[in-house]
Amino acid sequence: MSTALFVIPLWLDLTAVAIGAIQGAMFAARMKDRRIDLLGVAIIGVAVGLGGGLLRDVLINQLPAALASNWYLPVATASALIGMALVRVFDKLNPLIIGLDAVTIGLFGAIGVTKALAYGVPEVPAAFVGVLSAVGGSILRDMMLNLPIAVMHVGSLYAVAAGVGCTLLVILASVGVQITIAGIVCVGVTTIIRLLAVRFGWSLPEQRALASWPRWRRS
Repeated sequence: MSTALFVIPLWLDLTAVAIGAIQGAMFAARMKDRRIDLLGVAIIGVAVGLGGGLLRDVLINQLPAALASNWYLPVATASALIGMALVRVFDKLNPLIIGLDAVTIGLFGAIGVTKALAYGVPEVPAAFVGVLSAVGGSILRDMMLNLPIAVMHVGSLYAVAAGVGCTLLVILASVGVQITIAGIVCVGVTTIIRLLAVRFGWSLPEQRALASWPRWRRS
């Protein structure tokens, strides 16, 4: 299936990158035990802001968007420095940051799915590309900091929210729904699931809980 790209304005895409970079820098700046220097904090911020898009474009064998424009790298770098310098201010705005982050996950997911579809990737792998676009920045962050990868541990349905939204986008596009509408639905559903998960503490069952289920004896 081939489809048009779910296009968003450059300023909105850069806003999503900026939010990711701010969060990445804030995360690194809080890790006092790691003794990360200023350059390290900035690099982590840039990786979070641009990581998902870079992984997406590498998977579909395209020039990364961050390297096709003069705007992405400066915006990500400046946002990372701002996040590092104003970490205490942004901590007070945490509910707003969480809300913007939820929207950002949906945007990256929708862009990732439709870009993959537009370049001829089949539906199921396209949904995977979308999820990776949404969570790729956090994966790179944890790998660079030598931490357990957050999306693989009990948490607030970060990747699950992206997965539901991306899958829904693929389904809607497959049945002929206009791609912009399908993309908006993806962003909305992803955002709602993420915010509800944070609000009510939803998470998937822990592996140890599954391992403790009763084992049936063979007769």
